[in-house]
Amino acid sequence: MSRAVEMVKEELLAVLPPTIFFFVSLHIVAVIRTLMARSTAYQASSTLGIGVAALILGKAVLIADLLPAINRFPDRPLLYNVTWKTALYLLVATAIHFAERIVEFGLEAGNLAAGWDKMAAEIVWPHFWAIEILLLLLVLVYCTARELIRVIGREKAIRIFFGPLPLPEV
Repeated sequence: MSRAVEMVKEELLAVLPPTIFFFVSLHIVAVIRTLMARSTAYQASSTLGIGVAALILGKAVLIADLLPAINRFPDRPLLYNVTWKTALYLLVATAIHFAERIVEFGLEAGNLAAGWDKMAAEIVWPHFWAIEILLLLLVLVYCTARELIRVIGREKAIRIFFGPLPLPEV
């Protein structure tokens, strides 16, 4: 295989786990938002839109993992890195969630400034915070799993979850 094909394959394999996690998580969020907004004019996100968002989040996580500040506590118990990464990823997820709501209202109102005013007047804050709590839990699960896998190793984690893999035939 050429070096370029090998690099693309490596990149795709690296982005796959976080993308799958966020794809499933964002569908859970979409279903819950739809259930909470049952009597409103809320339009649920499409699977394609969720897939694109999951791919963006998966790649964003990989890029964030390259930053030196992301692993601030390498010599401390895992709780430190899990808490730190959860806070950072949740901050980004909250900004995206808030921006999404402003754009939603902006499209209804005609521009972002009017959307801001419309959002301030009409948003159902308990629904917004319910989604935030859900995002917190999903990001916490993701960060905890990532840190545990980082410490115990990918192969051992696979064996723990799926049992010993069969040996390849020679």
